[in-house]
Amino acid sequence: MGRVHHLWVVACFGRGMAERVKVRRRNDAGGRELQRIVRRGGKSDRSIVKWRRAMVVLASAGGNDVATIARLVQTSPDRVREMIHRFNDLGMRSLDPQWAGGRPRLITTSDRKVIVETAKTRPTKLGQPFTHWSIRKLADYLGSKKGPKVRIGRERLRQILAAEGITFQRTKTWKESPDPLKEEKLNWIEWCLEHAPERTFAFDEFGPLTITPVGGSTWSPRSRPERLRANYHKPHGSRQLFACYSIGDDHLWGRNEPAKGWAPTSRALKSIRARLDDSEPIYVVLDNLNHHKNATVREWCADNAVELVFTPTYASWANPIETHFGPLRQFVLANSDHADHPALAKAIRAYIRWRKAHTRDPEILEAERRHRARICSEQQRRWGQPRRAA
Repeated sequence: MGRVHHLWVVACFGRGMAERVKVRRRNDAGGRELQRIVRRGGKSDRSIVKWRRAMVVLASAGGNDVATIARLVQTSPDRVREMIHRFNDLGMRSLDPQWAGGRPRLITTSDRKVIVETAKTRPTKLGQPFTHWSIRKLADYLGSKKGPKVRIGRERLRQILAAEGITFQRTKTWKESPDPLKEEKLNWIEWCLEHAPERTFAFDEFGPLTITPVGGSTWSPRSRPERLRANYHKPHGSRQLFACYSIGDDHLWGRNEPAKGWAPTSRALKSIRARLDDSEPIYVVLDNLNHHKNATVREWCADNAVELVFTPTYASWANPIETHFGPLRQFVLANSDHADHPALAKAIRAYIRWRKAHTRDPEILEAERRHRARICSEQQRRWGQPRRAA
């Protein structure tokens, strides 16, 4: 027994522990796209597989460890690591299932590249008198353009574009984070999550919560789905769930408030401070809402050793609590028809109690994570940053 223990100590500390598996750092557009997929529950993409994979990636980007993510999506830690590694290699394309088979390809790899590059180029830049491609116009141009021609049918062209992630979409405006301290803030969040998880918390508002029937999915006889009443009058107003999340013990709690403001924000921060009744500092990750930066709130935080860790502007996806709002929206709000706000608040509290009851012992999960990490994982950083000196 002593020799086995000695060999285990040498394996763990002599060669070093494997580093946590994390996704590489995403840009603002990628983070918002992941957040959109998770919040809509896979409905817009019609793929529950894509929704689950996006939830895994967003949870990892938010600083959640593999064990927490595995409990969140109800899968094994090994499967979570596999999805994270695949995302680091392929990016957003890894969220879609890939299928293979069929007859040999008639369109070569170089032809596919020409098709994709042409589809992403504005027709006016290629001398065509229209502002966007249709499938017919694109196929005609590929077969008659100067240089190497690509003769392809409309349906096959549509399939190739869909496989390459090129779809017909409405044009939109874009915005990048204008925060000059973006990298510093992301690095500071990462430091808190890695070096002080037991003293790091996340906070955000979830809402607005309104009393209205919300469509969803449920098991029903074929062609006889459940019906929800139509609601044309909304006399109940709206509420906000002020949610708090403990990184160290994977605990979620919150309370419903009539509206956003510095007073309910202060109450939420006090509940977080009460989780650790010592005088040591704690770190709270939150976004840049003006109520979070109120002078009274900042003064109370300074007096009670609460350090506010703000996410970069337009980068709320970096908040670890964001990924936990997806299941809350999917399993409490979707397919619901609550009578009033007390009933809605009761349903939210019941879900939070259920979540707490189904959380396994964190020490056992940590031991399992380290054992699998030593054997299977590759050393990668969550956002691709090099390891910093202590």
